[in-house]
Amino acid sequence: MTDTNKSPIRLRKRKLLNGNISLYLDIYHKDGKRDYEFLKLYLIPEKTRADKEKNKQTMQLAQSILGKRLVEMQNGDYGFKSQFAEDTLFFDYYRAMTEKRLGKESRGNWGNWLSCLKHLEKYERNKRITFAEITPRWVEGFRTYLDKKAEAFGNDKRVRADRRPLSQNSKQSYFNKLRACLNQAYEDRIIPHNPMRGIDGFSGEEGTRMYLTLEEIRKLVDTQCEFPEIKRAFLFSCLTGLRRSDIVKLTWGEMQKQGDFTRIIFRQKKTGGQEYLDITPQAADLLGERGKPGEYVFGDIRYPSDTNHAIKEWCLRAGIDKHITFHCGRHTFAVLMLDIGTDIYTVSKLLGHRKLSTTQIYAKVLDKNKQAAVARIPDIFGERSQNDENER
Repeated sequence: MTDTNKSPIRLRKRKLLNGNISLYLDIYHKDGKRDYEFLKLYLIPEKTRADKEKNKQTMQLAQSILGKRLVEMQNGDYGFKSQFAEDTLFFDYYRAMTEKRLGKESRGNWGNWLSCLKHLEKYERNKRITFAEITPRWVEGFRTYLDKKAEAFGNDKRVRADRRPLSQNSKQSYFNKLRACLNQAYEDRIIPHNPMRGIDGFSGEEGTRMYLTLEEIRKLVDTQCEFPEIKRAFLFSCLTGLRRSDIVKLTWGEMQKQGDFTRIIFRQKKTGGQEYLDITPQAADLLGERGKPGEYVFGDIRYPSDTNHAIKEWCLRAGIDKHITFHCGRHTFAVLMLDIGTDIYTVSKLLGHRKLSTTQIYAKVLDKNKQAAVARIPDIFGERSQNDENER
Protein backbone atom coordinates (compact mmCIF):
# COMPACT_ATOMS: atom_id res chain seq x y z
CA MET A 1 0.00 0.00 0.00
CA THR A 2 1.14 3.56 -0.70
CA ASP A 3 2.96 5.43 2.10
CA THR A 4 0.22 7.54 3.71
CA ASN A 5 2.71 10.04 5.14
CA LYS A 6 3.93 11.25 1.73
CA SER A 7 1.41 10.34 -0.96
CA PRO A 8 -1.16 13.01 -1.94
CA ILE A 9 -3.55 10.16 -2.80
CA ARG A 10 -4.20 7.40 -0.31
CA LEU A 11 -6.01 4.11 -0.73
CA ARG A 12 -8.43 3.63 2.14
CA LYS A 13 -10.92 1.02 3.32
CA ARG A 14 -14.44 1.32 4.75
CA LYS A 15 -16.28 -1.61 6.28
CA LEU A 16 -19.88 -2.04 5.08
CA LEU A 17 -22.88 -3.44 6.94
CA ASN A 18 -22.84 -6.62 4.84
CA GLY A 19 -19.31 -7.41 6.00
CA ASN A 20 -17.57 -6.40 2.78
CA ILE A 21 -14.92 -3.69 2.69
CA SER A 22 -15.24 -0.81 0.22
CA LEU A 23 -12.05 0.60 -1.32
CA TYR A 24 -11.76 4.30 -2.09
CA LEU A 25 -9.16 6.98 -2.76
CA ASP A 26 -8.59 9.87 -0.37
CA ILE A 27 -7.22 12.74 -2.49
CA TYR A 28 -5.35 15.72 -1.00
CA HIS A 29 -4.93 18.64 -3.39
CA LYS A 30 -2.10 21.15 -3.22
CA ASP A 31 -4.56 23.97 -2.48
CA GLY A 32 -5.80 22.16 0.63
CA LYS A 33 -8.97 20.71 -0.88
CA ARG A 34 -9.85 17.10 -0.25
CA ASP A 35 -11.78 14.71 -2.53
CA TYR A 36 -12.86 11.09 -2.42
CA GLU A 37 -13.14 8.61 -5.26
CA PHE A 38 -15.09 5.46 -4.51
CA LEU A 39 -13.70 2.72 -6.73
CA LYS A 40 -16.68 0.35 -6.56
CA LEU A 41 -14.24 -2.37 -5.59
CA TYR A 42 -14.92 -4.54 -2.56
CA LEU A 43 -12.98 -6.98 -0.43
CA ILE A 44 -15.04 -9.94 0.75
CA PRO A 45 -14.67 -12.06 3.92
CA GLU A 46 -11.99 -14.65 3.26
CA LYS A 47 -13.59 -18.02 3.91
CA THR A 48 -11.90 -20.00 1.14
CA ARG A 49 -8.71 -19.90 -0.88
CA ALA A 50 -10.75 -18.59 -3.82
CA ASP A 51 -11.94 -15.66 -1.66
CA LYS A 52 -8.35 -14.85 -0.76
CA GLU A 53 -7.26 -14.93 -4.39
CA LYS A 54 -10.17 -12.72 -5.43
CA ASN A 55 -9.26 -10.14 -2.76
CA LYS A 56 -5.66 -10.22 -3.93
CA GLN A 57 -6.73 -9.42 -7.49
CA THR A 58 -9.07 -6.68 -6.27
CA MET A 59 -6.25 -5.03 -4.30
CA GLN A 60 -3.96 -5.22 -7.33
CA LEU A 61 -6.60 -3.45 -9.41
CA ALA A 62 -7.07 -0.79 -6.73
CA GLN A 63 -3.31 -0.22 -6.56
CA SER A 64 -3.23 0.15 -10.36
CA ILE A 65 -5.96 2.81 -10.23
CA LEU A 66 -4.09 4.55 -7.44
CA GLY A 67 -0.96 4.62 -9.59
CA LYS A 68 -2.91 6.06 -12.49
CA ARG A 69 -4.40 8.83 -10.32
CA LEU A 70 -0.96 9.72 -8.99
CA VAL A 71 0.34 10.08 -12.53
CA GLU A 72 -2.67 12.21 -13.48
CA MET A 73 -2.11 14.46 -10.48
CA GLN A 74 1.54 14.92 -11.25
CA ASN A 75 0.69 15.64 -14.89
CA GLY A 76 -1.60 18.48 -13.85
CA ASP A 77 -5.00 16.80 -14.12
CA TYR A 78 -5.65 17.70 -10.49
CA GLY A 79 -4.03 21.14 -10.61
CA PHE A 80 -0.59 19.97 -9.46
CA LYS A 81 1.86 21.20 -12.10
CA SER A 82 5.62 21.08 -12.46
CA GLN A 83 7.98 21.03 -15.41
CA PHE A 84 8.90 17.41 -14.83
CA ALA A 85 7.64 14.88 -12.30
CA GLU A 86 10.70 12.73 -11.74
CA ASP A 87 9.57 11.96 -8.20
CA THR A 88 6.75 9.85 -9.69
CA LEU A 89 6.93 6.30 -8.39
CA PHE A 90 8.08 4.05 -11.22
CA PHE A 91 6.11 0.95 -10.23
CA ASP A 92 2.87 2.90 -9.75
CA TYR A 93 3.27 4.38 -13.21
CA TYR A 94 4.08 1.02 -14.80
CA ARG A 95 1.05 -0.61 -13.15
CA ALA A 96 -1.16 2.19 -14.44
CA MET A 97 0.09 1.59 -17.98
CA THR A 98 -0.59 -2.13 -17.58
CA GLU A 99 -4.10 -1.47 -16.32
CA LYS A 100 -4.90 0.70 -19.36
CA ARG A 101 -4.23 -2.29 -21.59
CA LEU A 102 -6.68 -4.61 -19.86
CA GLY A 103 -9.59 -5.21 -22.20
CA LYS A 104 -8.08 -3.04 -24.97
CA GLU A 105 -5.28 -5.33 -26.10
CA SER A 106 -4.93 -9.08 -26.40
CA ARG A 107 -4.88 -11.12 -23.21
CA GLY A 108 -1.45 -12.41 -24.20
CA ASN A 109 0.08 -8.94 -24.55
CA TRP A 110 -1.48 -7.82 -21.26
CA GLY A 111 -0.02 -10.94 -19.67
CA ASN A 112 3.41 -10.00 -21.00
CA TRP A 113 3.12 -6.61 -19.30
CA LEU A 114 2.35 -8.38 -16.02
CA SER A 115 5.21 -10.84 -16.49
CA CYS A 116 7.61 -8.00 -17.17
CA LEU A 117 6.41 -6.31 -13.97
CA LYS A 118 7.24 -9.42 -11.96
CA HIS A 119 10.74 -9.48 -13.42
CA LEU A 120 11.17 -5.77 -12.74
CA GLU A 121 10.22 -6.41 -9.11
CA LYS A 122 12.80 -9.19 -8.90
CA TYR A 123 15.46 -6.93 -10.37
CA GLU A 124 14.61 -3.82 -8.32
CA ARG A 125 13.89 -4.49 -4.64
CA ASN A 126 13.05 -0.85 -3.85
CA LYS A 127 9.31 -0.73 -4.54
CA ARG A 128 9.27 3.06 -4.14
CA ILE A 129 11.93 3.81 -6.70
CA THR A 130 11.24 7.05 -8.59
CA PHE A 131 11.89 7.93 -12.21
CA ALA A 132 14.77 10.14 -11.07
CA GLU A 133 16.56 6.92 -10.10
CA ILE A 134 15.92 5.17 -13.44
CA THR A 135 19.25 5.82 -15.18
CA PRO A 136 20.85 4.33 -18.33
CA ARG A 137 22.99 2.22 -15.99
CA TRP A 138 19.82 0.92 -14.29
CA VAL A 139 18.30 0.07 -17.69
CA GLU A 140 21.48 -1.71 -18.77
CA GLY A 141 21.34 -3.65 -15.51
CA PHE A 142 17.79 -4.83 -16.22
CA ARG A 143 18.86 -5.90 -19.71
CA THR A 144 21.70 -7.93 -18.22
CA TYR A 145 19.29 -9.43 -15.68
CA LEU A 146 16.95 -10.60 -18.47
CA ASP A 147 19.84 -11.97 -20.49
CA LYS A 148 21.78 -13.76 -17.73
CA LYS A 149 19.68 -14.25 -14.59
CA ALA A 150 15.94 -14.25 -15.33
CA GLU A 151 14.20 -17.62 -15.47
CA ALA A 152 11.15 -18.65 -17.44
CA PHE A 153 9.60 -20.16 -14.32
CA GLY A 154 10.84 -17.42 -12.02
CA ASN A 155 7.31 -16.74 -10.77
CA ASP A 156 6.41 -20.40 -10.30
CA LYS A 157 6.78 -21.77 -6.76
CA ARG A 158 7.31 -25.36 -7.92
CA VAL A 159 10.83 -26.76 -7.64
CA ARG A 160 12.44 -27.87 -10.91
CA ALA A 161 15.55 -29.92 -11.45
CA ASP A 162 17.00 -27.64 -14.10
CA ARG A 163 17.04 -23.89 -14.43
CA ARG A 164 15.25 -22.68 -17.55
CA PRO A 165 16.41 -19.28 -18.85
CA LEU A 166 14.10 -16.94 -20.72
CA SER A 167 13.64 -17.53 -24.42
CA GLN A 168 15.05 -14.91 -26.77
CA ASN A 169 11.52 -13.80 -27.67
CA SER A 170 10.61 -13.34 -23.99
CA LYS A 171 13.73 -11.23 -23.42
CA GLN A 172 12.77 -9.09 -26.40
CA SER A 173 9.15 -8.75 -25.26
CA TYR A 174 9.91 -7.80 -21.65
CA PHE A 175 12.63 -5.31 -22.54
CA ASN A 176 10.29 -3.69 -25.06
CA LYS A 177 7.66 -3.29 -22.33
CA LEU A 178 10.14 -1.29 -20.25
CA ARG A 179 11.04 0.70 -23.36
CA ALA A 180 7.35 1.51 -23.98
CA CYS A 181 6.95 2.60 -20.36
CA LEU A 182 9.95 4.94 -20.45
CA ASN A 183 8.96 6.32 -23.86
CA GLN A 184 5.52 7.18 -22.49
CA ALA A 185 7.03 8.71 -19.35
CA TYR A 186 9.12 10.96 -21.57
CA GLU A 187 6.03 11.96 -23.59
CA ASP A 188 4.15 12.66 -20.33
CA ARG A 189 7.01 14.94 -19.16
CA ILE A 190 7.71 12.71 -16.20
CA ILE A 191 11.38 12.60 -17.19
CA PRO A 192 13.46 15.20 -19.08
CA HIS A 193 15.61 12.55 -20.79
CA ASN A 194 14.86 8.97 -21.83
CA PRO A 195 17.37 6.60 -20.15
CA MET A 196 16.50 3.94 -22.72
CA ARG A 197 17.90 6.03 -25.57
CA GLY A 198 20.91 4.46 -27.26
CA ILE A 199 20.50 1.08 -25.54
CA ASP A 200 20.00 -1.84 -27.91
CA GLY A 201 17.21 -4.30 -27.28
CA PHE A 202 17.06 -8.02 -28.00
CA SER A 203 16.51 -9.54 -31.41
CA GLY A 204 13.74 -12.13 -31.60
CA GLU A 205 13.95 -15.70 -32.82
CA GLU A 206 12.29 -16.70 -36.07
CA GLY A 207 10.17 -19.67 -35.09
CA THR A 208 9.64 -22.76 -37.24
CA ARG A 209 6.30 -22.84 -39.04
CA MET A 210 5.17 -26.47 -39.12
CA TYR A 211 2.45 -27.14 -41.68
CA LEU A 212 0.69 -29.92 -43.59
CA THR A 213 0.86 -30.52 -47.32
CA LEU A 214 -2.31 -30.90 -49.37
CA GLU A 215 -1.70 -34.66 -49.56
CA GLU A 216 -1.34 -34.87 -45.76
CA ILE A 217 -4.59 -32.96 -45.26
CA ARG A 218 -6.35 -35.45 -47.50
CA LYS A 219 -4.91 -38.28 -45.41
CA LEU A 220 -6.39 -36.70 -42.29
CA VAL A 221 -9.77 -36.32 -44.00
CA ASP A 222 -9.76 -40.07 -44.69
CA THR A 223 -8.52 -41.00 -41.18
CA GLN A 224 -10.76 -41.35 -38.14
CA CYS A 225 -10.09 -39.03 -35.20
CA GLU A 226 -11.09 -40.10 -31.69
CA PHE A 227 -12.89 -36.78 -31.24
CA PRO A 228 -14.97 -35.86 -34.34
CA GLU A 229 -15.46 -32.28 -33.11
CA ILE A 230 -11.68 -31.74 -32.99
CA LYS A 231 -11.34 -33.16 -36.50
CA ARG A 232 -14.05 -30.83 -37.79
CA ALA A 233 -12.55 -27.76 -36.09
CA PHE A 234 -8.96 -28.48 -37.16
CA LEU A 235 -9.88 -29.04 -40.81
CA PHE A 236 -11.91 -25.82 -40.62
CA SER A 237 -8.75 -24.03 -39.45
CA CYS A 238 -6.78 -25.51 -42.37
CA LEU A 239 -9.37 -24.10 -44.80
CA THR A 240 -9.84 -20.68 -43.16
CA GLY A 241 -6.66 -19.86 -41.23
CA LEU A 242 -8.62 -19.08 -38.08
CA ARG A 243 -6.90 -19.46 -34.71
CA ARG A 244 -8.25 -21.92 -32.16
CA SER A 245 -9.12 -18.99 -29.86
CA ASP A 246 -11.41 -17.56 -32.55
CA ILE A 247 -12.91 -20.89 -33.62
CA VAL A 248 -14.00 -21.88 -30.10
CA LYS A 249 -16.01 -18.66 -29.69
CA LEU A 250 -17.66 -18.59 -33.13
CA THR A 251 -21.45 -18.30 -32.94
CA TRP A 252 -24.07 -18.83 -35.62
CA GLY A 253 -24.95 -15.17 -35.41
CA GLU A 254 -21.54 -14.39 -36.92
CA MET A 255 -22.26 -16.52 -40.01
CA GLN A 256 -23.86 -14.81 -43.00
CA LYS A 257 -24.73 -16.52 -46.29
CA GLN A 258 -23.67 -14.50 -49.36
CA GLY A 259 -24.24 -16.32 -52.64
CA ASP A 260 -21.93 -19.32 -52.93
CA PHE A 261 -19.86 -18.11 -50.00
CA THR A 262 -20.40 -17.80 -46.29
CA ARG A 263 -19.04 -14.68 -44.61
CA ILE A 264 -17.87 -14.70 -41.00
CA ILE A 265 -18.01 -11.34 -39.22
CA PHE A 266 -16.10 -11.59 -35.98
CA ARG A 267 -13.63 -9.84 -33.70
CA GLN A 268 -10.18 -11.43 -33.34
CA LYS A 269 -9.47 -12.44 -29.76
CA LYS A 270 -5.72 -11.84 -30.10
CA THR A 271 -5.75 -8.40 -31.72
CA GLY A 272 -9.29 -7.20 -31.02
CA GLY A 273 -9.66 -6.26 -34.71
CA GLN A 274 -12.97 -6.58 -36.55
CA GLU A 275 -12.65 -9.12 -39.37
CA TYR A 276 -14.75 -10.05 -42.41
CA LEU A 277 -13.76 -13.49 -43.71
CA ASP A 278 -15.32 -15.24 -46.71
CA ILE A 279 -15.07 -19.02 -46.59
CA THR A 280 -15.51 -21.60 -49.33
CA PRO A 281 -18.45 -24.04 -49.60
CA GLN A 282 -16.25 -26.95 -48.44
CA ALA A 283 -15.26 -24.98 -45.33
CA ALA A 284 -18.93 -24.09 -44.78
CA ASP A 285 -19.83 -27.80 -44.99
CA LEU A 286 -17.71 -28.36 -41.88
CA LEU A 287 -19.96 -26.01 -39.91
CA GLY A 288 -22.77 -28.55 -39.75
CA GLU A 289 -26.46 -27.85 -39.23
CA ARG A 290 -27.19 -24.22 -38.46
CA GLY A 291 -28.13 -23.42 -34.87
CA LYS A 292 -29.55 -20.40 -33.05
CA PRO A 293 -27.67 -17.04 -33.36
CA GLY A 294 -26.24 -17.20 -29.84
CA GLU A 295 -25.15 -20.84 -30.01
CA TYR A 296 -21.55 -21.85 -30.58
CA VAL A 297 -20.74 -23.37 -33.97
CA PHE A 298 -18.23 -25.85 -32.55
CA GLY A 299 -18.93 -27.82 -29.42
CA ASP A 300 -16.41 -29.46 -27.14
CA ILE A 301 -12.94 -28.85 -28.58
CA ARG A 302 -11.48 -29.61 -25.15
CA TYR A 303 -8.54 -27.88 -23.50
CA PRO A 304 -5.56 -26.94 -25.74
CA SER A 305 -3.28 -29.67 -24.33
CA ASP A 306 -5.98 -32.33 -24.75
CA THR A 307 -6.79 -31.05 -28.23
CA ASN A 308 -3.16 -31.17 -29.34
CA HIS A 309 -2.72 -34.66 -27.92
CA ALA A 310 -5.77 -35.85 -29.89
CA ILE A 311 -4.37 -34.24 -33.06
CA LYS A 312 -1.01 -35.95 -32.49
CA GLU A 313 -2.67 -39.36 -32.21
CA TRP A 314 -4.82 -38.63 -35.25
CA CYS A 315 -1.76 -37.67 -37.33
CA LEU A 316 0.15 -40.80 -36.31
CA ARG A 317 -2.86 -42.90 -37.29
CA ALA A 318 -2.76 -41.19 -40.70
CA GLY A 319 0.97 -41.92 -41.08
CA ILE A 320 2.04 -38.30 -40.60
CA ASP A 321 5.24 -38.05 -38.54
CA LYS A 322 5.26 -34.32 -37.77
CA HIS A 323 4.79 -32.27 -34.60
CA ILE A 324 1.36 -30.92 -35.48
CA THR A 325 -0.68 -28.77 -33.08
CA PHE A 326 -4.00 -27.04 -33.63
CA HIS A 327 -2.23 -23.80 -34.55
CA CYS A 328 -0.53 -25.61 -37.44
CA GLY A 329 -3.90 -25.47 -39.18
CA ARG A 330 -3.38 -21.72 -39.51
CA HIS A 331 0.14 -22.25 -40.87
CA THR A 332 -1.20 -24.82 -43.31
CA PHE A 333 -3.79 -22.39 -44.66
CA ALA A 334 -1.16 -19.68 -45.19
CA VAL A 335 1.22 -22.01 -47.05
CA LEU A 336 -1.60 -23.44 -49.18
CA MET A 337 -2.71 -19.95 -50.19
CA LEU A 338 0.81 -18.99 -51.25
CA ASP A 339 1.28 -22.34 -53.00
CA ILE A 340 -1.71 -21.78 -55.28
CA GLY A 341 -0.41 -18.33 -56.23
CA THR A 342 -2.33 -16.00 -53.92
CA ASP A 343 -0.42 -12.74 -53.51
CA ILE A 344 1.10 -12.12 -50.10
CA TYR A 345 -0.97 -8.97 -49.45
CA THR A 346 -4.23 -10.93 -49.83
CA VAL A 347 -2.91 -13.74 -47.62
CA SER A 348 -2.00 -11.15 -45.00
CA LYS A 349 -5.55 -9.79 -45.03
CA LEU A 350 -7.06 -13.29 -44.85
CA LEU A 351 -4.95 -14.07 -41.79
CA GLY A 352 -5.81 -10.75 -40.16
CA HIS A 353 -2.15 -9.73 -39.82
CA ARG A 354 -1.49 -6.12 -38.96
CA LYS A 355 1.99 -6.18 -40.51
CA LEU A 356 2.96 -7.63 -43.87
CA SER A 357 6.30 -8.70 -42.38
CA THR A 358 4.45 -11.27 -40.25
CA THR A 359 3.02 -12.90 -43.37
CA GLN A 360 6.38 -12.83 -45.17
CA ILE A 361 7.61 -15.52 -42.77
CA TYR A 362 5.34 -17.96 -44.60
CA ALA A 363 6.79 -16.87 -47.93
CA LYS A 364 10.18 -18.04 -46.64
CA VAL A 365 8.68 -21.41 -45.77
CA LEU A 366 7.44 -21.88 -49.33
CA ASP A 367 9.76 -20.10 -51.74
CA LYS A 368 9.33 -21.79 -55.11
CA ASN A 369 11.65 -19.26 -56.77
CA LYS A 370 14.51 -20.54 -54.61
CA GLN A 371 13.54 -24.14 -55.35
CA ALA A 372 13.45 -23.44 -59.09
CA ALA A 373 16.81 -21.68 -58.94
CA VAL A 374 18.43 -24.62 -57.15
CA ALA A 375 16.89 -27.05 -59.65
CA ARG A 376 18.66 -25.19 -62.51
CA ILE A 377 22.14 -25.97 -61.16
CA PRO A 378 23.93 -27.93 -63.92
CA ASP A 379 24.84 -31.57 -63.35
CA ILE A 380 28.40 -31.39 -62.04
CA PHE A 381 28.97 -35.15 -62.31
CA GLY A 382 27.96 -35.34 -65.96
CA GLU A 383 29.20 -38.47 -67.74
CA ARG A 384 30.25 -40.23 -64.50
CA SER A 385 26.69 -40.00 -63.22
CA GLN A 386 25.41 -41.58 -66.44
CA ASN A 387 28.01 -44.38 -66.29
CA ASP A 388 27.06 -45.19 -62.71
CA GLU A 389 23.45 -45.46 -63.81
CA ASN A 390 24.36 -47.85 -66.68
CA GLU A 391 26.34 -50.12 -64.35
CA ARG A 392 23.27 -50.62 -62.22
